[in-house]
Amino acid sequence: MSKTRITQKMIAQELGITTTTVSKALKDYPDISSTTKEAVKALAREWNYLPDYQALALRNQHTRTLGLVIPEIVHYFFSNVIKGIIKSAEERGYQLLITLSRNSRELEENQLNLLYGQRVEGILISLANETVDHAHLMFFQKQEVPVVMFDKVASNFNCKKVIIDDERGGYLATKHLIDKGCKRIAHIRGPLEPLNSQGRYNGYRKALLEHGLSFDQQLIRVCKNVNFDEGFNFGLELVDQVEGLDGIFAVTDQVGVGAMKAAQQKGYHIPDELKVIGFSDSQIAQVSQPALSTIHQPGFEIGQTAARILIDEIEGIAKDIESDLAQEYVLNTSIIERGSTVDGQ
Repeated sequence: MSKTRITQKMIAQELGITTTTVSKALKDYPDISSTTKEAVKALAREWNYLPDYQALALRNQHTRTLGLVIPEIVHYFFSNVIKGIIKSAEERGYQLLITLSRNSRELEENQLNLLYGQRVEGILISLANETVDHAHLMFFQKQEVPVVMFDKVASNFNCKKVIIDDERGGYLATKHLIDKGCKRIAHIRGPLEPLNSQGRYNGYRKALLEHGLSFDQQLIRVCKNVNFDEGFNFGLELVDQVEGLDGIFAVTDQVGVGAMKAAQQKGYHIPDELKVIGFSDSQIAQVSQPALSTIHQPGFEIGQTAARILIDEIEGIAKDIESDLAQEYVLNTSIIERGSTVDGQ
């Protein structure tokens, strides 16, 4: 066939049947014979037929399209989130438009405006680090377009949220270092605003105090971009400036590996002289030398759950939605011990 867009009418004419029969055959209607279904689907595959979603939307007043805004796509966690979202969306017959905020509040709003122009039926979003107000999201609720937040969420915005218990994760990470004998533990934390960063910091502080260790603000470093380079630079600072440093809890694996490499460059042996733990269980944690201990963050399950909840709201499946706007879905997490904190791992 030529590059002309294949339509159901063209398939119907080729097979000598009606366009209604073609439509039903593609949707597996029970009143269409298996022979006809097979013939229609075989020709559709041969001619590379794709549904015209815009035409369907005009007829049904539904685009069956979800909009996604995430800070970045190179992060292993977000790639897993996307896989989970796509799985839930495809199972329910929805497609996904993916946009990036690059952790900019202004770009986040621009991307949301773009998605609104594409007539998405719902929004999935992990907030940018810069986002502290939510007027751009309230617009969607006024237009009765549901919003579901995940990972980086806002406590003062009423919508469904899918998260892990970041405070518990921070507590587990710090307690693990304490259990391994660390007494002078630094924390390279994320930016001050995002709730996930706050939670991990609060868990770190709680673990220290509960185990009789003093909290020292001099042991805290605050990331802006949350990447390997910041971890490396802060790692150099800490090993140079902190006497008796024997543990580092990093807000992400990228930051943790950066800090570990800085310490190794300064001659520290990991884990004998310094133990390091990250957060997320990303690929970089698995391939670093030694492999980085971390807190598992179930990205695939977060994406799958967030998409399912959003589609339920779109389709009116969720019960008593208005009185349940602030409901949080908290997924389990756990510690993964590797060679950066455990000898012989």
